[in-house]
Amino acid sequence: MVTLKISELEQVDKFRNLQLTLRDRWKTSELFDNSEADILIIPSLSIDQRELQKIEGCEHYEERLLFSLMRLRNPRTRLIYVTSMPLHPSIIDYYLQLLPGIPFSHARNRLLLLSTYDSSLKPLSQKILERPRLLERIRQALRLDKSFMACYNSSFWEAELSIKLGVPLYAAAPDLQIWGTKSGSRQIFKESGVPLPDGSEQIWNTADLAEAAADLWERQPTLQRMVVKLNEGISGEGNALLELRPLMDVASGKGSHNQRVAGISDRFSHLRFQAPKETWENFSSRIPEMGAIVEAFVEGEIKRSPSVQGRITPNGEVEILSTHDQILGGPDGQIYLGCRFPADERYRLELQQLGLQVGNHLAKKGVLERYGVDFIAVDEGNNQWDIQAIEINLRKGGTTHPFMTLKLLTNGRYDLSTGLFYSQQGRPKYYIATDNLQKDRYRGLLPNDLMDIIAHHRLHFDSGTETGTVFHLMGCLSQFGKLGLTSIGDSPQQAEDVYNKVVKVLDEETRSDNHRYALFSDYAFPLAGDGYI
Repeated sequence: MVTLKISELEQVDKFRNLQLTLRDRWKTSELFDNSEADILIIPSLSIDQRELQKIEGCEHYEERLLFSLMRLRNPRTRLIYVTSMPLHPSIIDYYLQLLPGIPFSHARNRLLLLSTYDSSLKPLSQKILERPRLLERIRQALRLDKSFMACYNSSFWEAELSIKLGVPLYAAAPDLQIWGTKSGSRQIFKESGVPLPDGSEQIWNTADLAEAAADLWERQPTLQRMVVKLNEGISGEGNALLELRPLMDVASGKGSHNQRVAGISDRFSHLRFQAPKETWENFSSRIPEMGAIVEAFVEGEIKRSPSVQGRITPNGEVEILSTHDQILGGPDGQIYLGCRFPADERYRLELQQLGLQVGNHLAKKGVLERYGVDFIAVDEGNNQWDIQAIEINLRKGGTTHPFMTLKLLTNGRYDLSTGLFYSQQGRPKYYIATDNLQKDRYRGLLPNDLMDIIAHHRLHFDSGTETGTVFHLMGCLSQFGKLGLTSIGDSPQQAEDVYNKVVKVLDEETRSDNHRYALFSDYAFPLAGDGYI
């Protein structure tokens, strides 16, 4: 967790009292109306910076909240968006041109872009707090009685920023972020009656980790693999796989408990890490800092990784927003690459119910705003799926911006009875989204180059048909050859076709004997059939 910055009870009370004002303000961000509102977007990735560095191009992930610019569709909404480094003007123009029914100049005049001009490895919120003049400029630009702050995730940096500005933060309070850790998630699942894999509580050293793994193996002697997870790892990058098959000579009935502990401890140096450059030396050094858990690896011939997203309003109401089938990659299918909306009809209504159970329990603990729950679903035949919860995310995750992009572009509605999203024209909408379309051959493309390609090949989102592709993470393209996109269609097949067209065009436009495929081909991104893992 981020170091505690607000320790005095008086400051905590002030933060809570500010949040109480959200009851009268938050709906202005959701409805298309003429209400006056000032929205401060702080897309700070206020998470463990060493873990964050495992994600290539992470310095550009502040762009993932740019879907918020579509809130300028409300003619009396003003928006302030702060970043570590300035955003390319073409990227801003791209989002504003997506707004239906609003003149570009009108929207642009209600948008204030600010930057710290600081690319160092610190959370953006910390950088803002270190710049009193920038802080004052933000305060002067806000109508404090009509303002609220939104962020990527909530930490004590964001809470301090909220207090200094006098603006309520629409997010779970920092002291509640424990429920978004691996161990905290497991506690919530148990308390809310949601099935989960067998595993351990939070562990703080490698000796206890070996003991917990041996205990787990003894409870489940048929286990083939376990997952070791750093308690605050993100996107699966903090996970490692422990193979038990090389240890069968000390399995239950063949060896003693102490022999199993010793054997497991020896195998730790052979863990299969999901992050490409991770080592046991580094991984083990993080355990005393953030803790870890060990969990049974869920096996299955046909296996999915669905998720459900919900929201807890300032009035304490729990709403289900969406379901997705996540698309995973990495050595063992544990790294988040993208998603399909909605989740498979065979289990998406069950996901909604489980998500509601988790949301109601989080609401009792005082959690606000978005939460996501990741699951593993195994096909047991006869249209039956074994669904187990894996973790909770109390932040805007990889499925947030694609769904909010669809919602804000179409002003449509999510139907709980079907788990489908309908546009105002009554058409169900589907999409495929990714943050990880990445190839070496895309390196060197500037945002303006991408705009040329989009325009020439008509890849843009068409507001008339409400189909096409919306691009994001464009700042990652030149240096990392990495791009995000959400391809929207009126059927799953059309969404897939739209996505495939984008990839085909980008490949053709960057064809050269001097280019070669890289990371994304290693993380195979399947677009058809069962079994993403």
